[in-house]
Amino acid sequence: MGRTEPRIRILLGSIIAMGPGKADLLDAIQQTGSISAAARRMNMSYRRAWLLVDTMNQSFREPLVTTAAGGKGGGGANVTEFGRDMLARYRKMETRAQLAIADEISEFGEFLVDSVDH
Repeated sequence: MGRTEPRIRILLGSIIAMGPGKADLLDAIQQTGSISAAARRMNMSYRRAWLLVDTMNQSFREPLVTTAAGGKGGGGANVTEFGRDMLARYRKMETRAQLAIADEISEFGEFLVDSVDH
């Protein structure tokens, strides 16, 4: 059976300011230095990745990602110091939540089917 785990989402009204996909995207941008390379790594369109970055940047008091225009000299993206701090805080919340309910999640998982095809 697949792993059963809680998924933390930080909402700002009805907007997901931070969640597992956005955190993974920040990690990928940090590793690649590029929104487009991060999108390719995550098998998502550049537009989708850019919209997620834009949502994060609009949701926080400071930008999590800064970009430089492309062209002959390159371009790229950088996770800001503030963005790295927010990512670390989010990952800490994920870990704490998983540890806090590990027993309950394990018990709950016993009631799930062995595989899901949707």
